[in-house]
Amino acid sequence: MSSTVLFGTGLGIAFFKWSTDRTGDVRAIRLMNERTVLADWLFTTPAVILQPITGIWLAHLAGIPLLSGWVAYAIGLYALAGACWLPVVFLQLRMQKLSRNADDGKSALPPAYKVLARIWIILGLPAFTALMVVFWLMVFKPQF
Repeated sequence: MSSTVLFGTGLGIAFFKWSTDRTGDVRAIRLMNERTVLADWLFTTPAVILQPITGIWLAHLAGIPLLSGWVAYAIGLYALAGACWLPVVFLQLRMQKLSRNADDGKSALPPAYKVLARIWIILGLPAFTALMVVFWLMVFKPQF
C-alpha cells in the first residue's frame, strides 16, 4: 500500500503543482505550495518510511535475498528516488515561503521562485521515474 500511496501522491502533487505554477496566479500558487508541503508530510513521508521497512520484511518472509535480482534493483532505484526527494522537500518549503511572501505583499513571485520550481521538476523527474520502475519491479518481479 505504501508504494501505491507514494506513487499516487507523487503523481498528484507533481501534476497540480506544475499546472498551478504555470497559471502565474500568486494566490493559487501559494495555496498549492501549502497543500504540497502538507501532502508530503501527511502522505509521502510516512510512505517513504514504511515502504523500505515493509519491503525488507516481506522479502525476508519470502526468502528473497535483498542484494540480488529485482529486489536489489528496486532498492537501488528507491535510494536514487530518495536522494532526489530530500532536496525537493527543502525546495518546496522555500517555494512555499516565497509564494506566501509574494501573496502577502500583493507582489509578483521573485525570479528565484522560477529557478527553484525548475530544479524541483529536474529532481522530480528521475525520482518519479525511479519509483515507477520500482512499482513495476514489485508487481512483475522479473528474473535477472
